[in-house]
Amino acid sequence: MSELVVAARAAARAASALLRDARPDRITSKSNARDLVTEWDVKAEEVIRRVLEEHAPGVPVVGEEGGGDFDKAREHWLVDPIDGTVNFAHGLPLWCVSIAAARAGEVLAGVVVAPILDWWFEASLGGGARDERGTALSVSKIDRVDQALLATGFPYDMTQENNLDRWNHMMKTAGTCRRLGSAAIDLCLVAKGAVDGHWENRLQAWDLAAGVLIIREAGGTVTNMTGGGFDLYDGEVLASNGAIHGELIAELARA
Repeated sequence: MSELVVAARAAARAASALLRDARPDRITSKSNARDLVTEWDVKAEEVIRRVLEEHAPGVPVVGEEGGGDFDKAREHWLVDPIDGTVNFAHGLPLWCVSIAAARAGEVLAGVVVAPILDWWFEASLGGGARDERGTALSVSKIDRVDQALLATGFPYDMTQENNLDRWNHMMKTAGTCRRLGSAAIDLCLVAKGAVDGHWENRLQAWDLAAGVLIIREAGGTVTNMTGGGFDLYDGEVLASNGAIHGELIAELARA
């Protein structure tokens, strides 16, 4: 088993134990009123950083709340202590902890856990993807967009590149679409085969890293929205079961 997966597991378990019964008392905003942060985002990231340092000393951690200096070419951690903070703040259980190790734009290991739902997803590069029972994950076999269940999300700043044109088009074209409020959960549900595809832009590397690896190790396809190579630090993703990927690219281009 990858030592990086062991470290990510330990950190995810520690954060989950902290957050499972947490209720936010202080909810503030960052970039705008929609971009929420709670005291638990900060506390969870502190716990994750401590556990990762214990298991992988000297590997830099880049987190949503604490930032961090790192060299993309060298091994580093990408941490989102609560992906779906708005859901967390409102008591909606669709939020998760996402932890990944990356080097030179390639994700090496990743763990995503949704504590309230008892969902666990993990993967290591070349080692497959598994759920909370250790069962191998596998993407769906849906091969038509008009039969597919798709997921997406929207940026906090809706004044530019807000994804609404794509949403409106895909709601008319796909079987159906969902907005769950956590990109990491969306990606893991593609890996699980519960969702057939996910597109989104204006994300951060810590939103994407673990979920992208989990999808790929479950047999899925990940590119940018025009079908080009996926860039972990670019913020744009199109992920699918592979069977509908070409059709998704074509439909998104029509939006």
